[in-house]
Amino acid sequence: MVDMPIGRIVRSKAGRDKDRVFVVIAEVDDKHVLIADGDLRKIEKPKKKKIIHLQKYNAVAENVREKLLNKKTVTNSDLIEALKQYKENN
Repeated sequence: MVDMPIGRIVRSKAGRDKDRVFVVIAEVDDKHVLIADGDLRKIEKPKKKKIIHLQKYNAVAENVREKLLNKKTVTNSDLIEALKQYKENN
């Protein structure tokens, strides 16, 4: 199992979304996760991405993680706010 918890902030290393920052919103299998940023990739239509194409950051969007784990609704504005806070702090 790869260390890619829900809510982890990642950067895309390949594809059209290269260098964009996303939040992991679900694990699909050992090689894939679903990512969204609330802007290019909405929570309603997340991107299935190979884990090897993502750079992991040592940050987790805690409010998004808690909502996803408690099966509460996560909005695109929640993702945008979490990524904005991450960018301000780093």
